[in-house]
Amino acid sequence: MAGKKKEASLQTSVTNQEQWEEMLTTKGLTVVDVYQQWCGPCRAVVSLLRKIKNELSDDLLHFATAEADNIDALEKYRGKCEPTFLFFGGGELVAVLRGANAPMLQRMIVEELAKEKLVLVQGSGRKVVSSGTLISTCIVG
Repeated sequence: MAGKKKEASLQTSVTNQEQWEEMLTTKGLTVVDVYQQWCGPCRAVVSLLRKIKNELSDDLLHFATAEADNIDALEKYRGKCEPTFLFFGGGELVAVLRGANAPMLQRMIVEELAKEKLVLVQGSGRKVVSSGTLISTCIVG
């Protein structure tokens, strides 16, 4: 029974504009799996996200799924079936990954969480990207 509760709480479900705006106020790094109602969120990465969350055991790391159909800010992600992961820190978009590349997703989560911690602890600047920027092969740090 406890396992099911933990699974349910791994990713916050965001299905409308109001929930989206609330999610953006979350302190720390939030990794959002953007999907559409007709294709659903990327189930292939759920076990990876659970593994990362358990290994890092960090309260500043959050995962969410967001249905693009009902959220204005995600309009540009409608009509696509490719998994898209948006990384938010302090309500700002800091990275984007298209595709279910597990090693890259894991590396980006670790790197972006480290950057977000520097922002929160040291007050360093947060590097923001435009939502059109796609990271697909290489991460430059």
